[in-house]
Formats: sequence, C-alpha cells, structure tokens
Amino acid sequence: MKFLYNLGRYFILLKRVFERPEKQSIYRRRFFDEIEKLGLNSIGIVFIISFFIGAVLTIQTAYNMTNPLFPRYLIGLGVRDSLLLEFSSTIVALILAGKVGSGIATELGTMRITEQIDALEIMGINSASYLIFPKIVAMIVFNPFLTLISNIVGIFGGLLVAVFTDYTNPSEFIFGLQYAFTPYYLVYALIKSVVFAFLITTISAFYGYNVQGGAIDISKASTVASVQSSIFVLTFNLILTNLLL
Repeated sequence: MKFLYNLGRYFILLKRVFERPEKQSIYRRRFFDEIEKLGLNSIGIVFIISFFIGAVLTIQTAYNMTNPLFPRYLIGLGVRDSLLLEFSSTIVALILAGKVGSGIATELGTMRITEQIDALEIMGINSASYLIFPKIVAMIVFNPFLTLISNIVGIFGGLLVAVFTDYTNPSEFIFGLQYAFTPYYLVYALIKSVVFAFLITTISAFYGYNVQGGAIDISKASTVASVQSSIFVLTFNLILTNLLL
C-alpha cells in the first residue's frame, strides 16, 4: 500500500511540474545552470569509468575467445556492441543515479526544511515547476551526450589495450568496430538514456521535495532516492530491451 501511496504522490508531483510554467526567460537561465550542475560536472566520472570499462571488456572478451576458429576482429565487435547495447547507457545511468540523484534530493530536501519552498509558494510561484522542470529538461538533453561520450571513451580504452598488449592488434580491433555495424543500436542506447534521465531526475526530486524533518531525514531521502532510481533504471532497462530489440 505504501508503494501505491507514493506512486500516487509521484504522479501528482509530476502534474504540478508540468503545469503553470513561469516565464521562459527564467526557465532558460535555470536550464543552463542545471546543465552545468547536473551534466557538465558529471563528464569527469563518466570519462574515467567508461575508459576502464572499455579496457576491461576488451581483455575479458579476448580471454574468453580461446577457440582459434574465431577471428580476432570479433573482439572489437563484441566491445562495440556491449558498450552500445548495455554498458554506456545503463552504467552511466547508474552512476548518475548515485551522483546526480543524491544531489537533487539533497538540494530540494534542504530547501524544504529551510522553508525556501514554502516561501516560493507564498509568492505565488509554482515551486515544483520552478525547481524541478529545468532539472528534468537539462538531464534529458544532456544525458544522451554523456552516453555518446561513454561510448567513444570506452572504445578508445579498448583500442589502447589492443595497441599496448598482445590480446589483439589495432587493425583487427578497428575492423571489428566497423564490421556489421547496426545504426539502430545507437538509437536504442539514446532512447534508453532519455528514459533513464527522466526517471533519475523525477524520482530523486520526488524524495527531496517531500522531505519532512531535519538533516538526518535529508540524508535518508538522498539514500532512498539513489536506491530507488537505480532500481527503476534496471527495471526499465529490462522493459525497454524487451520492447525495442
């Protein structure tokens, strides 16, 4: 019953987010602030993790291809498809669920207990729309770029393994990257990144916006937001994979 109760409150909050918008100039300014805070500040951690994921995928794929009948270019193909289909979109989303999700919940929770949200409501401002809508748009716009960056950096990490080790050679790896490429896989990854961005932002905002109590409750809301966002990312990853592939 608690799940249904929270689900109803979640959709009520979404209704408030998308109704009675403020002036476009205000949203435009806040949109660029959120792009920097939620998107640009996440590039570093996405870069590092994607690089090592690509490198490890290359080593593990090569290690498991012991059959001499398998051509070595399949290593590049396997790394490419693994990054496109699963790792770049889903792993990036799980990273953001922890980093961005907890940040959103903490920010809104702090504003709630310090009565800043109440002050906005008293001034006649739709606080849900003013605070949450720019975050949703910023994440939806920027998360596909993070996914693309993850793909590129992951492939580069795998290529460096091919260059500096004897698991495969660069020409075979590059040929595998190009072999039987399916452009729809990239579209699939970007669709998932948009859905994941919406889930992470709205779920984290829901828990932060509805915080009651003090500093300890903000910490709890931040943790719950990260966990719930990760669970729903994995759940919708299964659903979207079944629907789109």
